[in-house]
Amino acid sequence: MSPVIESDEHKDLRAAVAALGKRYGREYVTTLLKEGRHPTELWAEAGKLGYLGVNLPEEYGGGGGGIAELSIVLEELGAAGCPLLMLVVSPAICGTVIARFGTTAQKERWLPGLADGTRTMAFGITEPDAGSNSHRITTTARREGDEWVLTGRKVFISGVDIADATLIVGRTEDARTGRLKPCLFIVPRDTPGFGRRQLDMELSSAEKQFELTLDDVRLPADALVGDEDAGLLQLFAGLNPERVMTAAFGVGMGRYALSRAVEYARERSVWKQPIGAHQAIAHPLAQAHIELELARLMMQKAAHLYDAGDDIAAGEAANMAKYAAGEACVKAVDQAVHTLGGNGLTREFGLASLITAARVSRIAPVSREMILNYVSHQTLGLPKSY
Repeated sequence: MSPVIESDEHKDLRAAVAALGKRYGREYVTTLLKEGRHPTELWAEAGKLGYLGVNLPEEYGGGGGGIAELSIVLEELGAAGCPLLMLVVSPAICGTVIARFGTTAQKERWLPGLADGTRTMAFGITEPDAGSNSHRITTTARREGDEWVLTGRKVFISGVDIADATLIVGRTEDARTGRLKPCLFIVPRDTPGFGRRQLDMELSSAEKQFELTLDDVRLPADALVGDEDAGLLQLFAGLNPERVMTAAFGVGMGRYALSRAVEYARERSVWKQPIGAHQAIAHPLAQAHIELELARLMMQKAAHLYDAGDDIAAGEAANMAKYAAGEACVKAVDQAVHTLGGNGLTREFGLASLITAARVSRIAPVSREMILNYVSHQTLGLPKSY
């Protein structure tokens, strides 16, 4: 089935997840934020229904699908106003990496729980001094007998407080060249030396952000995921799904904001007819809808390529999808708030908080500028400036 036209199975999944999202909705998220809680009820129900693990192998309790299916889940929950940010991290990045490169023991230990939502895993790559330059990662892992010893720092790591473990990107020394190469390690939450500090964010989100310290964290040999020599391949096996899922997050949020604005523009009358009859209101909303649809199309292409095993083409498409969705989301949210005027800034309508949240899809997990660098170098063949 071409990614351009959705299969009946995908349409059914979309409808089923939309129904779940509708039962919870934006009010559920607003209540969570007020009470400082996590979306445990929605997460548990989505897990029970099989939505959290649609991309994971059937033999480990998953749905046997791919990122195409998981992105539908996140998009539809977002369109209902209750996106689950940890979907990007736990099943999409960590689940994918373990399913593709983990040992049988690692798969048996982690995948069933990641699939049904009873276990979650965070992902630690970003560092205070490295930013977007993953080649500057300073978290190192050294061998000591049968153990690995990890030392370093991470920042802006989501959901560490609720995650059973964090998949940490460290670097090991290549015995032949002496160069450092990326490797992935599973670090259980209560491991001695593994510290966390919650960051004080302006962002309204149930999922919290953390700075992590790894102070001589000792791990058994089987904490390493995959082949020590294939680190970069394994890393990008997780980062491409992350970009597709961030696109789903942006498209879903944009759709939610747009639907609220359209609803308001249909009903709000200041002169004789509803304000939605005026082209100054209607046309920007129509443009926002078009841009969200275009972003979704590229997201579907990226997911299709990734699930088909074409990592190189998927990398290009996933970056483009994430860029397009970030831009479309920011514009849709901005236009939605503007359509509601003063009401767009009230707690009652709940759109103003999305202005900050929408920016996330432009900044994380990779900035729009780094994506433009990627496309100019990798796609267009232009020289690098750095």
